[in-house]
Amino acid sequence: MITGEQKPIDEIREMIAPYKRILVLGCASCVAECAAGGEKETAMLASTLRIAAKMKGEDVLIEEKTLDRQCVRDFVILLDDIIEKYDAVLSLGCGAGVQAVAEMFTEVPIIPAINTEFLGETRDQGYWLESCLGCGDCMLHHFGGICPVARCSKQLFNGPCGGAMDGRCEINPDVECAWHLIVDRLTKFGALDRLENIYPPKDWSKKQGGGPRKIVREDQQK
Repeated sequence: MITGEQKPIDEIREMIAPYKRILVLGCASCVAECAAGGEKETAMLASTLRIAAKMKGEDVLIEEKTLDRQCVRDFVILLDDIIEKYDAVLSLGCGAGVQAVAEMFTEVPIIPAINTEFLGETRDQGYWLESCLGCGDCMLHHFGGICPVARCSKQLFNGPCGGAMDGRCEINPDVECAWHLIVDRLTKFGALDRLENIYPPKDWSKKQGGGPRKIVREDQQK
């Protein structure tokens, strides 16, 4: 899941200041799950902006709408009949959603209301943990389902650094040592011998450096 956090209200108001007719656009997918950009958060932000504008004596139209997903054209096209009403769209989608809407409606500024954070998992109510960097070459099998790229503070591939204490990270004691978790997990699986392999440095070209990555599935295309 892509996680995000809403930008400070002062920053948002500064970005939308030049515009008089604004659509606050939510996304009912990932950012709804992390309580940053779903229908509820969209309504709250729109209301906050209307109140702020009224207190400042600003003549601004602020309306709201939430799409199922902002990163899928089949949903974004639903804006086609209303987009002309607005000078700008304030998007509560992730960075991918903002760009997808901007690519489809090039005549209207699409303004991000969210800082996109990381790929993560919901650990508990109100608690999300980064667990994947989208490196393009998943190695979870070798490390018992614990990713040293995302979860080791030093991104070590061939064993712990030696500075961890009581299963906590040397850099941040609030963080579990990823290698402590890896060793425990592989021990349970009877697969500790996987750590006898020497893993080379990560090939980061699979993540970045060649422009935007893409996936093409011809069997899914019409």
